[in-house]
Amino acid sequence: MKLNILNLKGENKGTIDMPKQFNEELRPNLIKRAFIAVNSKTIQPYGSKPGAGMRSSSKVSRRRHNYRGAYGIGISRVPRKVLTSRGTRFNWVGASAPGTVGGRKAHSPKAEKIIIKDINKKERRKAIRCALSATLMKEVVETKHQVPEKYPFIIESGIENIKKTSELIKALKSFGLEKELDRVKVKKIRAGKGTMRGRKYKTKTGPLIVVSKECEVERVKNVPGVEIAKVNEINAKILAPGAEAGRLVLFSEDSIKKISEDKLFI
Repeated sequence: MKLNILNLKGENKGTIDMPKQFNEELRPNLIKRAFIAVNSKTIQPYGSKPGAGMRSSSKVSRRRHNYRGAYGIGISRVPRKVLTSRGTRFNWVGASAPGTVGGRKAHSPKAEKIIIKDINKKERRKAIRCALSATLMKEVVETKHQVPEKYPFIIESGIENIKKTSELIKALKSFGLEKELDRVKVKKIRAGKGTMRGRKYKTKTGPLIVVSKECEVERVKNVPGVEIAKVNEINAKILAPGAEAGRLVLFSEDSIKKISEDKLFI
């Protein structure tokens, strides 16, 4: 497969042969497994404190004539603790049992639960190849993004040397991504308690720019929805956000050469 190379003005500069990593069959089930494996490593383990809800003495005698006994008072045989006492008469309140106020949880989350999901090395690499091939399928990308007419295409390596936000936006507009940039600007207020927990707004996922190495354009981070990633660090989560393949990805010319020369993801 050959793709056109565009310069920063949106003009054709030549063509480039795409590596065999982009010829993989689309496998949504495999991409989802690889996404879950990557995403599971970002989840922090959590659980209730051992002994929570069991910190009170709730032993009540069920025998006749015993001091501090619950026999013959007409109350159910629930574990209870003394709330107040007057002589040999006690006011009990339920404790320790799951069904009581202030008692323990029946099946609380456990901190020792294994959250991380593993995936085989060959499967992970194949999933990345599937996600790479999906980025070149215009009919798949169109379901998630405002795709320009020339897509798919490759960008000249000069994009890696851009230092200013205004220059990057100008270059993206020259590629025909005006509608896509307008789409990702829109942000909505999240429903629920997330608004009180530092995630008030929902933002949309926009184009991904893949570069060959650490470069100047990586420092440009204030374009809404646009992400920049090094080619040797891309994974299923970056290429297929939400485990859905078909992200709009712009590869630099050098990044394509690096995939071919270093035989990445094989």
